[in-house]
This record gives sequence, C-alpha cells and structure tokens, in this order.
Amino acid sequence: MNADAVGTIDWTLRTGGRLEAAERRRLIADLVVVHVHNAAGRLSMLVHLNNGRYAQVSPERLLNPDSSLTRAAEDAAIRYLPATLLNHSYRTFQFAMALGALEQIEVDAELLFAAAMLHDTGLVRPSGHDDFTVTSAGLALQVAEQVGLSTTATEILQTAITMHHSPRVPPSAGAVPYLLSAGAGVDVVGLRSWNLPPSTLASVVREHRRDGFKKYFAKAWSDEAGRVPRGRARLLRRYGAFTTAIRLAPFDD
Repeated sequence: MNADAVGTIDWTLRTGGRLEAAERRRLIADLVVVHVHNAAGRLSMLVHLNNGRYAQVSPERLLNPDSSLTRAAEDAAIRYLPATLLNHSYRTFQFAMALGALEQIEVDAELLFAAAMLHDTGLVRPSGHDDFTVTSAGLALQVAEQVGLSTTATEILQTAITMHHSPRVPPSAGAVPYLLSAGAGVDVVGLRSWNLPPSTLASVVREHRRDGFKKYFAKAWSDEAGRVPRGRARLLRRYGAFTTAIRLAPFDD
C-alpha cells in the first residue's frame, strides 16, 4: 500500500487529516458505492434474503486475545474512554473477527484488538484542528513503545486506526486496517450486518451493551466534523448522510 494513500499514518501525520480537492472527490465516489451496497444489503435483511442467515461463526473466534499488547491497549482504552465508546471498541473487534472468519482472512488478532481498543480514543481527547485519529494513533504509539512492538507492527496498528473511517478500506490495505474498518462499519451504521449471523449480532450486543451509543456517537461525530472542516468526518456527515445512517443502524440502543 502506498504510504501516501489517504488515511495511512504517514498521510494523516503529514496532512492532519485534511483532504485536498482531488482526494475529496475520490472519497465521494467511494461513498456512492457504499450507499448502493448498503441499500442493497439492508433490503436483503428486510426481505429475509441476506446470506448472514445461513452463516456460522464460532464463538471462540470472537474471544479477546491475551498478551502484553492487548492488556496495555485495553488498559489505555479503559482509562480514556467512556463506557459507551469502550463497549463500541469491544463490539468493533468482535464484528471484525466475525467478518474475518467468514472471509477466511488470516489476521493478527492481537494487533486488531489493540487497534479496536484505541481507534476512537481521539474522539474524547482531540488535538487542535487535526483529525481525531492523529491523537488515537499517538496513544497507540505510546502503547506500542511500552510493550516493545516492532516498527512494522506499530505502523500497521497506527494505519489501521488512522484509516478506519475512510470509505471502502480495501483488503489490499492489509487485514488489520480492512477488518477494523469493517467491524466499526457494522457497529456504527450497520454496514455488512447482513453478512453476519443474527445470533452473532445479538450475542455481541448482549455482551457489550449499546446504552445510547447512537445518540452519543452522532454528537461526537458532529463535533469532529465541525472541528476539522476539510476532514473525512465532515465529508461523511455532509455527503454520506452519516447522522441518518447512525440512527438507522439495525440495532436498538
């Protein structure tokens, strides 16, 4: 993957997450594709023709990994995140792992868990006028240094975090960025929820309650969009009907 691609850690640190006109146009085109895909998938759920009805995901696949990295990331998330966002982080990991199982993707579960725990920490402690993931990635770097994570693994962790809210993060971005974005998409707006077994959707939410997540997240995203006018949060809110999409996610709060 090109280090200068929109959303990578290098691009995000260089630009602060602010999009140039050409980059904005490309992401808007991606959003159009996402809208069409989401509409078709949600319709399939409505008429009970979604393929997730027949899918199976082993509960063991969704268990949190245990290592010095995952413990340090979880401790940091607990320290900074309110319960609403902390539970979202756990759900993001589990939905990501479930999608990875269905697609038979080999992924470093420890890196994915750490990324899920830390990806939204910047929403509650933003810095200046930079994209919130700059702060999230900074905390991830601290955690990585604390446990002696390799340079390569640290870059994967940080890029997964800085890239996760770009539309259409492709598998070519790497398993951790791709699945983190996909897992967050399931939980926030219901993207690809039609691919997952209803039992998995229900058990993940039962284990990590939503407790007003839609209202909380819509407000946090609105604040982020206002803070970074040329950022991806603003683009998603303006062209992606993001507030409405959050409200229409197929979960009860």
